[in-house]
Amino acid sequence: MIAPARRPVSGGHSEGDEAAGHGALRGGTAAVVPMREDVHVTKHKRALAGALTLAVAVGVAGAVLPGSAAAASGTTASARSAKAGGDHAGVRAYLRRLTSDDGVPGALAEVRDRRGSRVLTSGVADVDSLAPVHRDSRFRIGSMTKMFTATTVLQLVEEGDVRLDAPVERYLPGVVRGHGNDGRKITVRQLLQHTSRLPDFLDYLKPQDIVADPLAHHDPRDLVALALQHPPVDKPGTNWDYSNTNYLLAGMIIERVTGHTYAHEVHERIVRPLRLRETYVPSETTIRGPHPRGYAQPGKDAPLVDITRIDPSIGGAAGGIVSSGTDLNTFLAALLGGDLLQPAELREMTRTQPTGGDGDRAYGLGLESRSLPGGGRYWGHSGDFLGYETMAGATVDGRQATVMANLGPGSSDAQSDHIRAAVETALSGGRAPDRG
Repeated sequence: MIAPARRPVSGGHSEGDEAAGHGALRGGTAAVVPMREDVHVTKHKRALAGALTLAVAVGVAGAVLPGSAAAASGTTASARSAKAGGDHAGVRAYLRRLTSDDGVPGALAEVRDRRGSRVLTSGVADVDSLAPVHRDSRFRIGSMTKMFTATTVLQLVEEGDVRLDAPVERYLPGVVRGHGNDGRKITVRQLLQHTSRLPDFLDYLKPQDIVADPLAHHDPRDLVALALQHPPVDKPGTNWDYSNTNYLLAGMIIERVTGHTYAHEVHERIVRPLRLRETYVPSETTIRGPHPRGYAQPGKDAPLVDITRIDPSIGGAAGGIVSSGTDLNTFLAALLGGDLLQPAELREMTRTQPTGGDGDRAYGLGLESRSLPGGGRYWGHSGDFLGYETMAGATVDGRQATVMANLGPGSSDAQSDHIRAAVETALSGGRAPDRG
């Protein structure tokens, strides 16, 4: 079935007019705002770090780069301040910690509110050339892809082509079967909310195989089949358990229902209406446009491994999208502002389930919710993909922030905490919370 065209949405940015992309999205009116200015732990991370140790030993994961990120350039830990849009000293401080204490080569934060948008950077995009991080950097966003996937499914719910509480079997007959896994007993909602209790394919894919052959293509059906060779974690609907398998299946539902590729649907329903010029579902192993190199570090003081080139099919609808700070902030503003989903579907998306850990983190349908240190809550997602770690968040009153580090996995356990702290500080008006 071919999905109908979405209603037009304003809010993207166009070449030659950076301010145009940062207006209010509701009602299709873009406000004129100041132009941006430059401001120069999980099990999977541990598994990938182990695999990278092997890769460094046998020399199979791309160029092995000497030295630490902090030593790469005298400007690595310095961030040039912007002149408009408020003080973001706290955000700059966290970027400097990332590129000094945590050993990240380069970091970027894009902060946006109703007054304007600014980019802050620290460190370098390339430890060989010492090129600075570009203000319009594209990068792999990892699991932030799930926000796009869930939004696409919910648009199909709005159009009557998918029902949240229908069994997965209705849309993918016979796909989820075996070893106690049963698509007749799992709903679409449970996929999107990570309550299906299906096994995660990443738990059974040997990380050294990814690192040893980063250009290998992975069909999502094969990755799902790999997961389903193992029993479920528990009965569907019993508590929350993160599984990337859920979102590969959601992508397969999108394709089955629409008759189009996942990439086509994301482009036509989200990227094109919002004019997200730096966002796409990649099929190639390289990243288009300006981008930092993506690095991994298997252990403290270990050499960096350049893993920028990788086949994105290992992420797919669970983690394969490439985007930018500008586009992610625009997307979150449109999503929370009601420009991508009708009120009923947005309510479903923001109806959360406790995750059972990590403070008061709660999970809706492809969207996380956390409290801000100074009060209030924000919505967004974090993302990990080989070479990059990212996080984006937004508040309902019009603030958005995206942070990127071009190291993943890294050797510092604090890296993820500092990325999250930078996002929360930005959403709190630039004032750093009291953190260790």
